[in-house]
Amino acid sequence: MTAQNLKAELRSMIRTALERISPAVRTVESEELCARLKLQLPSAGTVLFFAPLPNEIDVWPLLEESVKAGKTVALPWFNPTTQTYLARRVKNPADEIVTGKFAVREPDSNCAEIPLEQFDLVLVPGAAFDLRGNRLGRGKGFYDRLLEKISGIKCGVGYDFQLLEKIPVEPHDAKVSFIVTPSRCVRQKV
Repeated sequence: MTAQNLKAELRSMIRTALERISPAVRTVESEELCARLKLQLPSAGTVLFFAPLPNEIDVWPLLEESVKAGKTVALPWFNPTTQTYLARRVKNPADEIVTGKFAVREPDSNCAEIPLEQFDLVLVPGAAFDLRGNRLGRGKGFYDRLLEKISGIKCGVGYDFQLLEKIPVEPHDAKVSFIVTPSRCVRQKV
């Protein structure tokens, strides 16, 4: 079986598991994850968050808290001209967020762009991660291309069951430095 086929099968299994998480469990585990992430944030002045989809672990409360704390907070936005993700600063999440490409929340066009090499910390969503820092995305490669250009510590974020011993990888797949789940913080094994 090819790496692409293995990845598609794993994505399907993870998607099914994500759909089975109750709202109550999602809330509790999201709170636990945000508490764990706060330990990573104190020294990070410029943070690239992601806007979680309905079945993903919810880091949005931490984004709002970071804005209030005076951190420079950004979200990816899809540039239709280049077909890539870039970053825009968010100062007021209640007023500056629109639904963008792939039905993902992103900053509106009035938000200032932040150069990708100016981030201290990048929170990275994924379908799955492994102990070597490999990331399984949704299959389009948008985050892989974003991560190859971005600076800062790359932190994979997900539920405990999304952290696996090993996942299939291809040469273009981007890695993360560590992974945070509701119960663990795992540094990449070399």
